[in-house]
Order: sequence, then structure tokens, then C-alpha cells
Amino acid sequence: MKQLRTLFLLLLLLGGMLSGYAQNQERRPTYVLVHGAWHGGWCWQAVAQRLTDAHNKVYAPTLTGLGERKHLIDPSVDIDTHIQDIVNLIEMEDLHDVYLVGHSYAGAVIAGVADRIPSRLHKLIFLDAMIIEDGQSPISLQPKTVQEVQLKNIQRKENFAPFDVALFGVTAPSMVSWVKDRLSPQPFGTFAQQLHLKNPYGNGLPLVYIACTNPQLPIMKEMSEKVRSDHKLNWHYREIATGHDAMLTEPKKLADMLMALVD
Repeated sequence: MKQLRTLFLLLLLLGGMLSGYAQNQERRPTYVLVHGAWHGGWCWQAVAQRLTDAHNKVYAPTLTGLGERKHLIDPSVDIDTHIQDIVNLIEMEDLHDVYLVGHSYAGAVIAGVADRIPSRLHKLIFLDAMIIEDGQSPISLQPKTVQEVQLKNIQRKENFAPFDVALFGVTAPSMVSWVKDRLSPQPFGTFAQQLHLKNPYGNGLPLVYIACTNPQLPIMKEMSEKVRSDHKLNWHYREIATGHDAMLTEPKKLADMLMALVD
């Protein structure tokens, strides 16, 4: 009888531990990391690993036509395609309270996702990202000389070749080679299409902007200055002293910064 009672108590204790573990798993922050132009989910490897090691749930999808999905590049691929990529991921995985991170071009993507499914999101985090508002396109924010070149690409329906990795702040020889091997052309429609939002920018969600400041790309300096002067949306502004591809050049610092944004 005593042995049965002991076994019963052990089972109760084990059940309580498993229940507590399940609850803790449910409470873990969920990050969806969205890469920028020419990149793929591969660029988040080191950041995703650090977030996972800290018991967070992490998804780093690749947008249609890029990375391991580069064989799907097609004239029909545009910003709406990429917004739908992320909406589908979040809905199919049944994610809630998502910390949605968008790097560079993906600023347009996460703004579009927030416009469609705000109830599944907790916070929007723009990592050195484009602030593209309703009726704007990625090329509409570029200097006039750059716009002229990009418009010619679009008229010819030519996809955009990757920039030199040095512009992304990637300079370590071993990493330069690794990144170059993985960059792929950007579908021209993603730069050409105007973003259409049905709701105010951010759709009521908390907004964070992380500027990469060493070195800071001129167009991104414009974005960070815009954010810092925008008191209407109450942005939370942060900086990380590295180049544009912070997920590659300072993954530990970036992961720590992302975790510090959990509330």
C-alpha cells in the first residue's frame, strides 16, 4: 500500500512538472525573422541559434524567389507575394503574439503583414529597414539617379543583381565568400510594386527601429532620421554599431537586443 501511495505521489509530481513545462513552452516568445533583398532565411542562422538556445521559438522563412526558393523567381513575384508568404507561415503554424522582425527591404513586408493580421502580432521590429508607406514602392525612396537605373530594369523586366557584400558591412574574407555564394537576384516586381495599406501604418502595433550605424548606409540614415522625428507613431529607437547585415556581422549583440525587447 505504501509503495502504491509513493508511486501515486510521484505520478502527481511528474504530471505537475510536465504541465509547468508545457505552460513555459507556450509562454516562450515567438520570433519570425524576415530577410531583406537578395538574401534568404540562411542569413539568420547565427541569430536564430542564439534565440533558440535561450528557449525562444524562432522561424526564419525564405521569401519566394530567393535563397533555396530562387527557382521560383517569376515576373509575378512582388511585395504582395512576400507579404502572403509571411501571413501564410504565421497562420499555418498558428502563431500568436509574434515579434515580427524585418530587415532592409522586408520593412515593406512586415508593414503589409501588420496591415492584414495584426491580431497575431505582438511587436514590429524594423532592422535597418525601409519605412515604406501606403502608395510608396522601394524604388520611390531611392535617390533620383538610382531610381532611373532601377526603372530601366523594371521596364525590361530584369531582376536586380545583388549589391557588393561590402555595402552590407560584410568584410571578413571567409564571410564574404560565404555570403556571395548565397545571394540571389531580387525579383524586379518587389521593387516596382507600390505598397497598399488599408489601415494606418503599423496598424496600432508597437514599433521598434534598430539602426545599423557603423557604417550606416545613406538611405538607411534617412530612414532612421525619419523614425526619430516621427512622434506621431511613438517609435522605440535603438542602434547597433555594425554594418547593414547585423545578423551576419554581430549576431550575438543582435540576438541579445531582440530578447531585450520582450515585454
